[in-house]
Amino acid sequence: MSESTSKLSLQLRIDWSEMDTYQHVNNVNFMKYMQSARVQFWEVSGLAKLYEETKKGPMLVSTHCDFKHPLFFPGNVLIKSKVAFVKNSSFGLYHELYNDDGVLCAEGHDVAVCFDFNIDKTFRIPDALRALMKEYQ
Repeated sequence: MSESTSKLSLQLRIDWSEMDTYQHVNNVNFMKYMQSARVQFWEVSGLAKLYEETKKGPMLVSTHCDFKHPLFFPGNVLIKSKVAFVKNSSFGLYHELYNDDGVLCAEGHDVAVCFDFNIDKTFRIPDALRALMKEYQ
């Protein structure tokens, strides 16, 4: 994914505590980095506000990460994200994680549903939200 196709990016500092026995970032932290990018999307799309106001919002149902190259301390991780798809009540996010040298270190995929926590059921993505999500494809 090039910068022109990624409308969302987030740079995070790698902390020494994220290292493992092999002296590189432990794989669980890649999932945390993707979570940070996912939450960023929820905030810019209005999904976080929708939940605060109505108790209707996104619920993660699947996440996947393919590891390509290790990350190290000291350094940063740059997460580039975009909407992969928008369906009736679900949507997907695609993430690429890069090190400071621009090397692709991981690719991630999330699937979330729009969920009404008041009645424990999914709901159809409203047209306005659908249009906004498509701006991030």
